[in-house]
Amino acid sequence: MKKVVTLVAPFYNEGRGVSEFFRRVHDVTLALPDYRFEIVAVNDGSRDNTWAELLKAHASYPNVHLVDLSRNFGKEAALTAGLDRASGDAVIPIDSDLQHPPELIHEMLAHWEAGAEVVLAQRRNRETDGPVQKLTATLFYRFHNVISNVHVPPGVGDFRLMDKRVVGALRQLPENHRFMKGLFAWVGFRTVTILYSPAERAQGTSSFNLWKLWNFALEGITSFSTAPLRIWSYLGAVVSATALVYAALIVLKTLLYGTDVPGYASLMAGILFLGGVQLIGIGVLGEYIGRIYHEVKRRPVYLVREEHLVDQA
Repeated sequence: MKKVVTLVAPFYNEGRGVSEFFRRVHDVTLALPDYRFEIVAVNDGSRDNTWAELLKAHASYPNVHLVDLSRNFGKEAALTAGLDRASGDAVIPIDSDLQHPPELIHEMLAHWEAGAEVVLAQRRNRETDGPVQKLTATLFYRFHNVISNVHVPPGVGDFRLMDKRVVGALRQLPENHRFMKGLFAWVGFRTVTILYSPAERAQGTSSFNLWKLWNFALEGITSFSTAPLRIWSYLGAVVSATALVYAALIVLKTLLYGTDVPGYASLMAGILFLGGVQLIGIGVLGEYIGRIYHEVKRRPVYLVREEHLVDQA
C-alpha cells in the first residue's frame, strides 16, 4: 500500500490565495505517484471568503479535510488542530501563503525514506522580511537559545516533515499555551536540515506586527525557560548587597565626620531606582503566574465550528 503523507495548512484571511495554493500542491502530488496525499486545511476564524474558497477546493480536489474553527485562535492553535487530525505516515505543516514552496516536499520525502524522522526546512536568508522582522528574529533566536535548554534552530519555522511517531509525541504534550517551534524542538528525534529560499507571499500581507512579534517572543521565552525568574533573583541579591555597602559607608561617614544635610535628589533617585527594579521583577513573576492561571483552567486549545472529512467517493 502507498504511504500516506498529510499536509497541514492553517488559513487566516487567505481567500484570494486558496485556489493557487491547492493548484500548486496538486501539481506536486501528481509528480509523486508513489504516495497518497491528504490535505488538512484549517480555517482559523477568517473574516473574508476563505471558508467559501476552501469549500470549493474540497469539492474540486480529492483527499481534502476541512476544519473551520469557531473563531480566530491563532496560528499555533490552528496548527494543533491540523496535527490532531493528521493520519499520515509523514506529516508536513506548510503555510498557505506559498512562502513555503510545495516543490520542496520531494526532497523532504527523500530524506524521510533514508531514515530521518524530522526534516527541517531552514531559510537561506530573510530577504522577504522587513528590517524590523529581520532584527527581532535574530535577537530572539540568540536570546532564546542562550537562556533555554531547548535549542530552537534559527531560520526554521513550521515548515518541516515529521514522522508519525513525532506527531504522536507532540499529541502527548498537554499545554494550552503552545509555542510550536519550541515543542517541535523539545520532542527531538533523528533530524536533518535542508535549505530553501522563501518566496514572496502569493497574496495579502503578514498579520504579524511588532506587538504580536513581541508577545510571540514572550511566549517562547516563558514556555521553555525560567531564566528570567532566576535573573531577577540574582539582580535582587546584587542590589541588596550594594544597598548594604552604601548603608555601611553612610554610617561610617556619619561617625567620622558628623551628619550632612540630606539630599532630596539622591534620596528620590534611590527610591525610584529600587521601585523600578521591584516593579519589573513583579512583572516577570506576573508573566509566569498568568501562564499558570491559563493552564490550570484546562480550556481546549481550539473549538471547531464545522468540519468536512475527506470525500471517500
